[in-house]
Amino acid sequence: MNNVDKKKKIGIVSKCEEPDVANITKTIVKNIQGISSIVADENTALKLKIDGCQVENMDVDIIICLGGDGTILRTLQRLNRAIPILGINMGVVGFLANVSQKDALNVIKSSLKHFEIEYRARLDVCVNGTKLPYAMNEVVVLTSRPAKIVQFTIFVDETELETLRADGVVFATPTGSTAYAMSAGGPIVDPRVDATIIVPLAPYKLSARPSVVPATSKIRFELLQAKEAEIVVDGQFSKPVMEHDVITITKSDNPALFVKTDKTFFSKVRNMLIE
Repeated sequence: MNNVDKKKKIGIVSKCEEPDVANITKTIVKNIQGISSIVADENTALKLKIDGCQVENMDVDIIICLGGDGTILRTLQRLNRAIPILGINMGVVGFLANVSQKDALNVIKSSLKHFEIEYRARLDVCVNGTKLPYAMNEVVVLTSRPAKIVQFTIFVDETELETLRADGVVFATPTGSTAYAMSAGGPIVDPRVDATIIVPLAPYKLSARPSVVPATSKIRFELLQAKEAEIVVDGQFSKPVMEHDVITITKSDNPALFVKTDKTFFSKVRNMLIE
């Protein structure tokens, strides 16, 4: 459990170009300014006329993110150290930003008194030995040209899992199982499960199916044909990959930190994806 007092700092990151987000951010800042010191990302600070700095330079005890899951994913990729994040959902579906607008102020005030940390696994991603940003949700390798498939082999702990021709493949964390991986036909996996999910995208092979492997596995992806392909991390970072490029994916030693809320994983699944 962590305590936050007025001597400590609260970071604010918001999608402030949206009027509704800007208005709610103003309300939140107004209500907590007296009990905590606040620093916001550059755009939010400019909009609200408060102290600001780059996310990379934030030296705070908790970051409040107002937007959708994309706002949180962008924030995580920019952070230079582990800081607990509390996400206020201003989007449509929010598995990471899971506090509703109507509950935002009460949850924030409660969290400023005390909060518990929830640890979420991330993936380390390397291309030919060069490290890319951490993946909170997923790593996707896919064709750069619509209607042109790529051929590749996937190894798990040096054992060949599959050689495929397909549009690509998704490697997801349990947290990311409800994102791109689910849309591609992958299973929904509780974030407490220590695993990595592998989901082929439109494979040209009837036997190709999603796989769930231990998080301790070393996954290796090799592109076999000289067709244009791209690797995308959490929808935020991308780079081209070429024939014979080798991508390795392992569980990171640096999990993401979130402020724990009362909502359970499957209650979120039911509320957001079923009802």
